[in-house]
Amino acid sequence: MSRSTALLVAMAVLAAGLCTPAAAGPQIPGLPKSRELTEVVKRANQLRDLVITEDEEIKLGAGVSERVRARYGVVQNAAVHRYVTLVGTLLVKKSTRPNLPFRFIVLDTDGVNAFAAPGGYIHITRGALGLMASEAELAGVLAHEISHVTEKHTLSAIQKNKLVQIGAEESITKNPELWGRLVDVTSDLVMAGFGRGEEMESDRDGLAMADAAGYAPAGLGDFLERLSERNQKTSGKQGLFASHPQMKERLTTLDKEINARKYASAVALADRYKANISYTATPVAEIATVEAGSAGLAGGTTKPAGGEKPAEAPKKKGFGLSGLIKPAGTEKKSAEVTGSAASRGVDTERNAKGGPVKTMVAVKVTPAELDAFRKEGNLRS
Repeated sequence: MSRSTALLVAMAVLAAGLCTPAAAGPQIPGLPKSRELTEVVKRANQLRDLVITEDEEIKLGAGVSERVRARYGVVQNAAVHRYVTLVGTLLVKKSTRPNLPFRFIVLDTDGVNAFAAPGGYIHITRGALGLMASEAELAGVLAHEISHVTEKHTLSAIQKNKLVQIGAEESITKNPELWGRLVDVTSDLVMAGFGRGEEMESDRDGLAMADAAGYAPAGLGDFLERLSERNQKTSGKQGLFASHPQMKERLTTLDKEINARKYASAVALADRYKANISYTATPVAEIATVEAGSAGLAGGTTKPAGGEKPAEAPKKKGFGLSGLIKPAGTEKKSAEVTGSAASRGVDTERNAKGGPVKTMVAVKVTPAELDAFRKEGNLRS
């Protein structure tokens, strides 16, 4: 409850007490008249904090995923999606929400990134897959993103910061305007990334999840080391895990956690990864970015990043909105903002051009297929 609403409630309660028969008498100056009390109480109770059921969370994630897919496009390769889904599903079985219907989506962009939307929508880019060297690295990144969902980090941010409130008798899913606002806010938070606390928690949970499935927990650190080397010659922070905490601190903490927990899994599966994923990472300076004035986030003309002297990246303010995803009808404006940021050298990975096809690739993995995949990799049941 906001301070102003709390004040209204206090005034209403006090005024109600003063207007009982025992306290009848002249109206005290500065307090609402008795006929105004109903309106005061009504205003005080009009809004309540957002509460989201699991079904609503899944629906919300679908809306956010649609925005992310519209921004970056989707790789139309069923075999790649099936492989990523098999790895992800093994990890979900070891998570705290094993019955949530997770979906794993490969985005068609050279940018190295990953996005976790509520309800189990996990997105990883073609560029990220190209930078990885083993299945354990893929498992480490997916486990980290799965943890963002199981711990409801995005939903908690919305509720904690009271970014969306609804009427006491109103259904968020039955009000198109409110629902659209919720999707907008959630999409922006997903694209903006999480704070230090959430990232560290997902690192810890991800290590445990990967180890429980039988993957070498060092996979996440190995990938982050390679990502750090990739970004050495760039200005500012780029793409995946770019914001919080600093990479050196993160890698040190990961090593300490592995040693403290005595994680012993050693399965990396580099050969199986290479047999299923043939992408190669595009150097940051060669990534095509969305050009200012292009018609749509994923379309229009492009240019390689790094052609101009980069400017200092703007400071992030908490869960500041990224501006990369906007409601329908504002794609051109968003493209202009994104292209401008890219030309200044601000987070090229995030501003990378996306592919033209936005359709999700349907993948269905049976229990028998999952068990065969696990046994083939000598992973844990």
